[in-house]
Amino acid sequence: MERANRPLPTPSVETEAYWEACREHRLVIQHCTGCDTWRHYPRPMCPHCHSTAFEWDEATGRGVIHSYTVAHHAFHPYWEDKTPYVVATIELEEGVRVVSDMVELDPADVAIGLRVEVIFEDLSDEISLPRFRVLEQHEEPVT
Repeated sequence: MERANRPLPTPSVETEAYWEACREHRLVIQHCTGCDTWRHYPRPMCPHCHSTAFEWDEATGRGVIHSYTVAHHAFHPYWEDKTPYVVATIELEEGVRVVSDMVELDPADVAIGLRVEVIFEDLSDEISLPRFRVLEQHEEPVT
C-alpha cells in the first residue's frame, strides 16, 4: 500500500516571506512599525493599530507550550500511523503564539509550560515546515 504524502501549505502574497525564511531554516514574524507589536499569523494589517507598515523580524524560535491537544484520530491519511500525537499552541518569547505538532514528544509527557524550540523539516524544495521539540526535558514546566 502506498503511503500518503503530508499535506503542504500553500504560500500566499501575505505569507511568501515567511515561507522563504523557513526554507532558510529561520523563523520570522511580522513586527508592526506603527505600534511596535509582533503578530502571527502573517496578515496585511496590524490588528492593534490598523497600520499596514511592518517588517519581518527573526524570532528566537524558543517558547513554552501554552496549550495542547492529543490527536487520537487521523484527519488525513498521512497521520494514520502517527496517532496519537501532540498538537500544541506555542507562546514564543516574542509574545505571539503559533500552532505546531510536536516532534518526538510522547503524549504522556506533554505539559503546559514545557520549554520548546523550533526545528525545520524540509518537505520539498519550496516548503520547510517549522515544527517544535522540547528544549530540555529535565526542566520543570513554567507555571
